[in-house]
Amino acid sequence: MTLGSHISPLARSHIEQADVVFAGLSDGIVELWLNKMHTDVRSLQPYYREGKSRMQTYRQMVDAILTEVRAGKRVCGVFYGHPGVFAWAPHKSIEIARSEGYPAHMEPGISAEDCLYADLGIDPGRFGCQHFEASQLLFYQRRIDPTAYLVLWQVGLVGDQSLARFSTGPAYKQVLVDVLARDYPLDHELIIYRSATLPIQQPRIERVRLGDLPQAKVEMADTVVVPPARPLQPDTEIRARLAALDIATAGEAGVA
Repeated sequence: MTLGSHISPLARSHIEQADVVFAGLSDGIVELWLNKMHTDVRSLQPYYREGKSRMQTYRQMVDAILTEVRAGKRVCGVFYGHPGVFAWAPHKSIEIARSEGYPAHMEPGISAEDCLYADLGIDPGRFGCQHFEASQLLFYQRRIDPTAYLVLWQVGLVGDQSLARFSTGPAYKQVLVDVLARDYPLDHELIIYRSATLPIQQPRIERVRLGDLPQAKVEMADTVVVPPARPLQPDTEIRARLAALDIATAGEAGVA
């Protein structure tokens, strides 16, 4: 995620040893840095265009990558963060390459999720953590657990069914608020988060009330974190069952 620091030695080696490097990076400065590591870096950003379906863009990216693979070249695709997190093209490229008999694999990277846990001081094992793409939460009937953290991705374009926009307005975020209000009070505090991509930057950590989310500035790179709104509820029936198992197990050990 952060220029220069969040890259493993093995990932760097793959970049340096490739014949062709495709760059799916949203930051021009990071792309310039990548150009210092390899002489043939081809940006995938020009495939994006306002009003054009992102799925069409992703397919064109895959075609560009696979064309060089089929030409017998050693190809490396570089994507910001973890290349498998909210990234259709890397997964599809590997899937097609393998189906055609080419060796292909993905190197894991540090994602925005990893940075989020560190910057916000969240341990996902404490209360549990659920992740949803924001639009998917609207399009389908999903079950939210308000006793756990809720992480919402791509809130900046929530509700977009065209796959051709890069943002949606307050009315769309209001629909998200209405859905979340089924489980959270409108005065519940949310966190708008964006990890730093340059060493000189600080992460964005802005706290807003749920009811104020439609008016808040939320862009594609921002993630919305909803802290737990209710305490964990003990399951007395299951606890009693486990206690009985403990007694039975201890008894069997004593007999043995």
